[in-house]
Amino acid sequence: MAVTIKALIFDFDGLLMDTESTLLESWRWEWRRHGLELDPAGFFADHGGDANEPRYVALAAAAGPAYDRGASHALRMAYRAELNAALDPAPGIVDWLERAAELGLRLAVASSSAVSHVGPMLDRVGLRARFEVLATGEEVAAHKPDPAVYLLALDRLGLQARDAVAFEDTEHGVAAAQAAGLRCVAVPNPHADHARFAAADLLLASAAERSLDEVLAALELTA
Repeated sequence: MAVTIKALIFDFDGLLMDTESTLLESWRWEWRRHGLELDPAGFFADHGGDANEPRYVALAAAAGPAYDRGASHALRMAYRAELNAALDPAPGIVDWLERAAELGLRLAVASSSAVSHVGPMLDRVGLRARFEVLATGEEVAAHKPDPAVYLLALDRLGLQARDAVAFEDTEHGVAAAQAAGLRCVAVPNPHADHARFAAADLLLASAAERSLDEVLAALELTA
């Protein structure tokens, strides 16, 4: 097939690996330690970056004056690290990355999370070396839906937006990619409402749903 796309730019959390589920589970676990149940409604923020401050405020209010914020954070982070250590790449992702290499496509990550989170997790599953570029949240002034991290990834690739396609698991991620001028494939994470992804150029239930060749062919039809 004729490939006009030169690079693929991937979000990390919830897209390459399902860290969104481990985030939610770590908070459920921490609430249960206090004899409470977390209401997941509204848990996931409509932006990238760290949204944990209001979560700690809510838990402190529910738990009462004996709540120890420092201990709570340390215990939750240790538990989440255990969950993350058991994660594999999301279904279909490794096949996409291997096919991208066969097609000579360049690969980048554009994440609102810090490189201290993204890098070690990619290292652990043997994927970091596949990515020529990592652009991460601590390097930009604003998080998704702001396009800054995608613009940084494009700059490091030395490419125009028309030369690349983004892959996202949240609607604010899709908005960020498209604001940077990129076409965007949405693969919603398990906690995202598929009805909110109408703006995506292509919507998939899973990376395993279509081969990378089929994805690229579908994008060419929408170009």
